[in-house]
Amino acid sequence: MFVNYRAGNRLRSDGNRPLSSDFSAKNGLKAAQFGVEVKAPGTRRPERDARRGMSVTDDAIDKIRELIVSGQWGPGDRLPPEAELAARLGLSRNSLREAVRALSLVRVLEVRQGDGTYVTSLEADLLLESTRFATDLMRNNIVLELYAVRRMLEPAAAALAAARIDEEGLAALGRELDRMVAADSVEDLVDADMAFHSVIAQAAGNSVLSSLLESLSTRTLRTRIWRGRDEAGALEGTRSDHRRIHDAIRRRDPELARAMAAVHVANGEAWLAAHLEAGADWPEMPAPRSFPTDSRDSD
Repeated sequence: MFVNYRAGNRLRSDGNRPLSSDFSAKNGLKAAQFGVEVKAPGTRRPERDARRGMSVTDDAIDKIRELIVSGQWGPGDRLPPEAELAARLGLSRNSLREAVRALSLVRVLEVRQGDGTYVTSLEADLLLESTRFATDLMRNNIVLELYAVRRMLEPAAAALAAARIDEEGLAALGRELDRMVAADSVEDLVDADMAFHSVIAQAAGNSVLSSLLESLSTRTLRTRIWRGRDEAGALEGTRSDHRRIHDAIRRRDPELARAMAAVHVANGEAWLAAHLEAGADWPEMPAPRSFPTDSRDSD
């Protein structure tokens, strides 16, 4: 229910009788207490405008997405000029710009200054970048769920790698294992650890699987650093796990590689679960520090 007012001609919301000329902000506040909203002409509710704006932008995104899904636009295609495209889709130019901005953020479109807007390559690693952004925000028990997903995917990747890896891939895997052995800090070891798993994912020959694993590994990195600093012997245990995975892949034994990878991920998952159940807070990582490998692992 609204009370509309104009200078010199104030009307009730029912339009029947004029309000007294001494209607004031105080009276307006009293009216609001009874569910009457005092609203100036032409004033819109911000919430309603925001919802409407989002709805129009969503509609614009859906129309552009449909053009790509239907095959009318493909990877690398240049979009028509803004005014032409807005008229074609029945959109305002502002709504079109918002849609293009949103689709650029998720790597569907690429805006090239002075050259126009293009459909990207639409490759899996590009489109799944937003997954990495989302997983970076997850904490505590949600990270446990990420580990559970890793436990399903990492063994599959290791088995595929054992069957498909070439000599160059084996050499790269060996180099990352050597880096893990030589690492004298938790951070260096975890960096080599991630690179080791990246080689496996690439050797599996599935771009979607590789991109998903990269997203999951990025978020569980903090857990691995936390464990390396918290648990005596964790680094040598990690090295041993990776030696077994490497040996299974080098022997081209998919089932052994699958089993070794499953054990490795489950170890990290179990450690995190125990610490969270004990009430440990998700850590803010302190500044990096180095330490002699032998003395740390012998504690």
